[in-house]
Amino acid sequence: MNKPAIFAHRGASGQFPENTMRAFEEALQSGVNGIELDVQLTKDGEVIIIHDEKIDRTTNGQGFVKDFTLAELETFDAGGWFSSKFEGERLVTLDKVLAWMQKEGNHLLRLNIELKNDQIQYVGLEDKVLALINKYDLQERIIISSFNPFSLQRVRMQNANIEIGYLIFGMPDNALWIAKEIGANAIHCEAPYALSAYGEAAKKAGYPLRIYTVNAEDEYKQLMKAGVEVIMTDFPERFN
Repeated sequence: MNKPAIFAHRGASGQFPENTMRAFEEALQSGVNGIELDVQLTKDGEVIIIHDEKIDRTTNGQGFVKDFTLAELETFDAGGWFSSKFEGERLVTLDKVLAWMQKEGNHLLRLNIELKNDQIQYVGLEDKVLALINKYDLQERIIISSFNPFSLQRVRMQNANIEIGYLIFGMPDNALWIAKEIGANAIHCEAPYALSAYGEAAKKAGYPLRIYTVNAEDEYKQLMKAGVEVIMTDFPERFN
């Protein structure tokens, strides 16, 4: 039985402030196979790593990401909300993380970039992300995912080879059909889908399953038996 690859969900976000360099560095030290992170666009068109469309939950600021320039966003504290010992952590750009992935010792790490354009339509997000990936020549180590199939279709139209993961929530009966239509390589789903007849059909059709967000050992064991490809977790040290 093959063990699934372990991806740190927003970095090692169970113990460190999510989507920060500290969370990514700690995930790397724990021995993960990959890191999952989320990207949006700033007011001045920079690709910044943050999950929510608003900065309220994970910084000491308030408002929508899209309404701030990168310079403005970099002034906010992105660690103190998690714990006072992480005060001073900042939001980070995708450019910085891709440069970090080229450092010695990081050469086996994979990166799952989720395009957060299912609530807000960030015009040009796909182009900018692909340009950064090309800048650092990291295409072979990147997975691009999104809940927005039209966004993934735009990625595929621009790049025939980069790996694409179609993100789904719940148990949609058309996920496999959409994955085929948009040229996805895998389906990113929750555990119930992976353990259902839908998940079995997807695997038989040649679509690996990558599961979010698994933090319990019993669920991990179930999914390992089911033959999923990737487990995304907030606590990567539990499964390495």
